[in-house]
Amino acid sequence: MSRRLGSGKLVIATHNAGKLKEIGKLLEPYGMACISAGALGLPEPPETGTTFVENALIKARAAAEASGLPALADDSGLSVTALDGRPGVYTADWAERQHFEGAPGRDWFMAMGKVEGMLQAVGPDAPRDCWFSCVLAIAWPDGKYAVYEGRSDGSLTWPPRGTLGFGYDPVFVPEGREQTFAEMDPKEKHAISHRAYAFAKLVADQFSAA
Repeated sequence: MSRRLGSGKLVIATHNAGKLKEIGKLLEPYGMACISAGALGLPEPPETGTTFVENALIKARAAAEASGLPALADDSGLSVTALDGRPGVYTADWAERQHFEGAPGRDWFMAMGKVEGMLQAVGPDAPRDCWFSCVLAIAWPDGKYAVYEGRSDGSLTWPPRGTLGFGYDPVFVPEGREQTFAEMDPKEKHAISHRAYAFAKLVADQFSAA
């Protein structure tokens, strides 16, 4: 059995308010006092990994070392079958605005449009199936770590629908559903999302009875 989280503070290694809120809701029942890396003023480390696991560990380890507390990092992304699995680990990069496009930051509508434009370039019969991946990594200041993975399959729709999610949620219709993630009640999304599946593994390992 891997090391377990004790009671107390857990750093969520993110500066993304939507991701912090979603992770905080999932951890709420387990009594963890979550604080974001952004709130602690921790810098965002360069995500130089080529897989979700590598990038999640980079973020978790950096936050744990800088804070002296256990840290949880999420690395997630959208992979599209017709685009050979892209954007994948570069999901967030596709949303980055260039300086000539205005203030630096992320424009998710632009990112969704880029995916749609590339799909249309493939052709009218391009498959629209895709999946969200999520890797959760917990790192402790002494170097120990644990990793949990989850996946949610679905298809892409256009134009974007809904205002309740973040990132690519407005164009992702999970398998067996008609609503996008961004149209769903957050509780419904949390029950079937890639992040929820990864969290189920985390909870079973970290919080289940010994």
